[in-house]
Amino acid sequence: MPPAKTKSPDAIAFLKTDHRTVEGLFEQYEKAKKSENKAKIAQKICLERIIHTMIEEEIFYPGVKEAVEDDMMDEAYVEHDGAKALIAEIMAGMPEDPFYDAKVKVLSEEIKHHVKEEEQRDGMFAQAKKGVVDLGALGEEMAKRKVVLMKEFKAKGSPRPVTRSMTGATPEVGALVEA
Repeated sequence: MPPAKTKSPDAIAFLKTDHRTVEGLFEQYEKAKKSENKAKIAQKICLERIIHTMIEEEIFYPGVKEAVEDDMMDEAYVEHDGAKALIAEIMAGMPEDPFYDAKVKVLSEEIKHHVKEEEQRDGMFAQAKKGVVDLGALGEEMAKRKVVLMKEFKAKGSPRPVTRSMTGATPEVGALVEA
């Protein structure tokens, strides 16, 4: 008898599962005491977030664009890019570095805000559900893409995040001023 074909979750269920996964990783990070454990968990967070944002930006956002308010879509891209800046900092650092824990904490807070906006009653997910969108097909495409990206990045390492809404302006790094 052939194995039962497993049905991929719809796009929104897929993204919510990703949201819960990364929330759990942030909780693990907060409980971690050893530097090496923090570093491993932080790298997992970064990998999960890079893949998640790639899938949203490549598949989900274009797939639901007609159903979602333009300003909500624009905010989502900017929120992703803000998180990507922190992800790049975390990936380049180590837990012993100044501000490392703070960067992970702020990333967690930014992600919580972004997730809340996507999942709230009138948020992006609710708007996508009301639109003429095949969420099942999108979910299947997203699940396949995640498998490919996870395999690629585990073999080659995580890429540096790519921003879509930022202009490339680079702030100058100054010295910390002690009060």
